[in-house]
Amino acid sequence: MNLQAKLMLSALCLSALPLAQATDFEDFGRVIRVTPQMEQVNRPRQECRTEYVQVQQPQQRSVGGSIIGGVAGALLGSQVGGGSGRTAATAAGAIAGAVVGDRIDNQNAQPAGVTEQAVKQCRTVDHWESRANGYEVVYDYRGRNYTSVMSYDPGQRVRLRVSVEPMQQ
Repeated sequence: MNLQAKLMLSALCLSALPLAQATDFEDFGRVIRVTPQMEQVNRPRQECRTEYVQVQQPQQRSVGGSIIGGVAGALLGSQVGGGSGRTAATAAGAIAGAVVGDRIDNQNAQPAGVTEQAVKQCRTVDHWESRANGYEVVYDYRGRNYTSVMSYDPGQRVRLRVSVEPMQQ
């Protein structure tokens, strides 16, 4: 085979090559039905409320009477006896004076009161929501129905990529 014939045969084969490959193009199909694919999602939330509780207030007591009574009792006790007896009398006088001084000082003290205090109490509750996570789309293309799951609702028509390729024998 001569060179010219080979070149023509090669050119003919190369020009037929695009016909043997797949060809893609865009077209539209008519949407027949769209069904949302629903899922349940839990979004916990906080519910809070304020309760009022009664709180016992501590009684306000003065310590001045105990101090003055203890000093006065110690002075009086030191006047009694001698030696180690005087030391014991001084200690006993200090204790007795502190008790008497406390009672006298706090005899008119207001009794402990009760007040209300606000307490905030919170708890986490489940909050379930339904949301679409895709759409089952049934569409017609050239007289045949097709079904596909899509991430969006395409509306009344769906854009398609059509692929055409020759059948292999």
